[in-house]
Amino acid sequence: MADIAVIAKLTAQPGKRADLATALQGALDAAAGEPGTIYYILAEDAVEADLLWMFEMYTDQAALDSHMGSDAFKALGPAIGPFLGGRPELTFLKPIGGKGA
Repeated sequence: MADIAVIAKLTAQPGKRADLATALQGALDAAAGEPGTIYYILAEDAVEADLLWMFEMYTDQAALDSHMGSDAFKALGPAIGPFLGGRPELTFLKPIGGKGA
C-alpha cells in the first residue's frame, strides 16, 4: 500500500486554466518515469472554471522527497507561476485502504 498521498488545489488566473494545465505537462511527463510515484493525475474541476486538482500518490516519504527534489519539480514554479491565481494549496494524506490503494 502507498504510504503518502497529496492533493494539490491549483487556482488559475481568470481564463488561464488551459494555460496552467499546459504548463504542468512537463511535470506530468517527468512523474511518469519516477519509480516511487504511483499516481500523478491532473484533473479539471467540474464546476469552477479556473480550478485544477492534482492527485499524487507515492510508495513512501522517500519517493515524495525524490519527486520534490527533482529538476522537473524545481522547474515547475517558474513554468506555472505566470498562470497561477494564488499559491497552490497542498493537503498531505496517509492512505489506509480502498480499491487501488
